[in-house]
Amino acid sequence: MSSTKGMRFTKEHEWVKCEEGKVYIGITDYAQKELGDIVFVELPEVGRELESGDMICTVESVKTVSDVYTPLNGQVVEVNSGLMENPGLINKDPYGSFIAVLQTSDPSVLEKLMDEAAYKKFCEEEK
Repeated sequence: MSSTKGMRFTKEHEWVKCEEGKVYIGITDYAQKELGDIVFVELPEVGRELESGDMICTVESVKTVSDVYTPLNGQVVEVNSGLMENPGLINKDPYGSFIAVLQTSDPSVLEKLMDEAAYKKFCEEEK
């Protein structure tokens, strides 16, 4: 599994990581375990403008369909097209399988999200 170093987390179980001015967004290990085997990911359109709280995409598993949200404003500049052919990549490596990459003018918003220790505590309290 890929490293969670430098990632921030939301209460909706998304992870975000800023690298070289781009913000990568995916779902956490906790989320993929709750969903079960992921069978389809509806990716956002490149170029789409999003505001904090907007739905980025839907993730469909054998159990349910779940929405994925963005915690910040930005424009979709890249999607993980490999998920179209193999959505189960999220189950195998949730922290290495981003869903979308946003370009944002204000990455400081990420500092308000949970760090890994706070997210682990949040998940334990949610169980």
